[in-house]
Amino acid sequence: MTARARSIGAREQVDDTVMLPYQERFLRRRLLTTSRGEAVLLDLAEAKELADGEALLLDDDRAIRVIAAAEPLADVRCEPSSLARLAWHIGNRHTPCQVEANRLLIQRDHVLEAMLEGLGATITHVEEPFRPEGGAYGHGRTHGHAHSHDPHADPNAHIPHRHRND
Repeated sequence: MTARARSIGAREQVDDTVMLPYQERFLRRRLLTTSRGEAVLLDLAEAKELADGEALLLDDDRAIRVIAAAEPLADVRCEPSSLARLAWHIGNRHTPCQVEANRLLIQRDHVLEAMLEGLGATITHVEEPFRPEGGAYGHGRTHGHAHSHDPHADPNAHIPHRHRND
């Protein structure tokens, strides 16, 4: 019988872990495999961002810790006085970004990286867990998107938005 998690919470003691990259941490219902190979059905009432360190609370009173997996990222650095400006340009493109005191982390994207380098950034490719900022009101996700507006190529094409060159 597959274990089932219907809620998320904080637990000091856990029985196992599940490691997920950023794109796989926004879920409602999905079969997950723990580090010990156990199948766990995540079955939440609504889609939720699974934060690094949270626990999936199983029906049998066990808990499974969510761990943000290391993934390919671009480490963006610049003069401290320019960091906010670079963060603005990243946000203006609806791109998830992890904001730290002396750097920004984004998913690798050669076009965005070239733009940031043109604005004075130094880019280094790293493999780290990705924990970007949430939505504008402290919850939810930002959304990266292509500009083809073909709903088959861009799952966010239905989201209305304008750009200066529209």
